[in-house]
Amino acid sequence: MVSITEFSALDLRVGQIIGIEDIEMARKPMYKLKIDLGELGTRTIVGGIKAFYTKEQLLGKKIIVVANLEPKSIAGVISEGMLLAAGDDQSISLLLPDKDVKAGTKIG
Repeated sequence: MVSITEFSALDLRVGQIIGIEDIEMARKPMYKLKIDLGELGTRTIVGGIKAFYTKEQLLGKKIIVVANLEPKSIAGVISEGMLLAAGDDQSISLLLPDKDVKAGTKIG
């Protein structure tokens, strides 16, 4: 179980995908995503979603991001957050806001 205090430590935000690059050195299909987080600026996030989404499907899409994770090197790229998605090895579905809200909007 996670306490409400522990959960509230997560900074969940709406982010808009503004850039996408392939990561050729990755063991599994991955993208390097440039995410606009409004007042928090832009972040680079590595996502293992390349097998499920084309660049055209992702560019401009608003997604939900954990914005306060410690940066981590993934496939040689520093990832500065995490996108949220549901799925398994067969299918992935990104978590999306159901209305048009601006990039950087806090989830909570």
